[in-house]
Amino acid sequence: MEKVIITLRGAEPDEKWCARMRARVAADLLDMDLPGLAINLRDDAVRDSLMTLTTMEPPVVAFVTLWTQQSYGEQVTAAVERLQREAEDVAAYLVTESVPLAPPETVPGQRSPGLANVALLRRPADLDEATWLARWHIDHTPVAIETQATFGYTQNAVVRALTPDAPTLAAIVEELFPAEAISDLRAFFGAADDDDLRDRMERMVASTAAFGANRDVDTVPTSRYVYRTPFAINPLRRTVDR
Repeated sequence: MEKVIITLRGAEPDEKWCARMRARVAADLLDMDLPGLAINLRDDAVRDSLMTLTTMEPPVVAFVTLWTQQSYGEQVTAAVERLQREAEDVAAYLVTESVPLAPPETVPGQRSPGLANVALLRRPADLDEATWLARWHIDHTPVAIETQATFGYTQNAVVRALTPDAPTLAAIVEELFPAEAISDLRAFFGAADDDDLRDRMERMVASTAAFGANRDVDTVPTSRYVYRTPFAINPLRRTVDR
């Protein structure tokens, strides 16, 4: 099983486009018999988030995450072709997933609670991959969890791009925050007061600077919809060891 994340870039989407992505496009993708599917959208619920950072033009406005048996197979090709009808630019990436903080389960197709903030990271040229990964995974992960009000944290290291001319990315990170974090920095960092907020922000900046995630980064506020997960237990497939 392989995980693929597809970025959609274009003009600021309206709610009609977001509704089509949630309904018609999601249905078309599910008809491809994908083992797993989730869609993240920059919609009205999160559009004014304080933590928005953009380096790409046009910006990323949605993510489609899918699980498949073959990242190079017909399902991914068909998904990319379908999504190209919905955005100016579509890029697909094969990723490896780490989940330091598992998100709560949700009803399929319903909006997950809160804010899903998705960060696009690049590896600085002066850091080799092993050092970059160690500083991100080993050093930074506990700092991120300790200094922010996250209740879900998924790290996706990019293995390679699957589409031509895809922007170079080293990682795609999704963090879930309470809804109040959209407009309140204290809520975003889980701070008790201004002094606590300052301390948490300083620790976070120092940690991200160590692996270059304090610059040349995009953060995209989204609403998250999980339609199908490959990890759900099918009671008909359970067996009893004898």
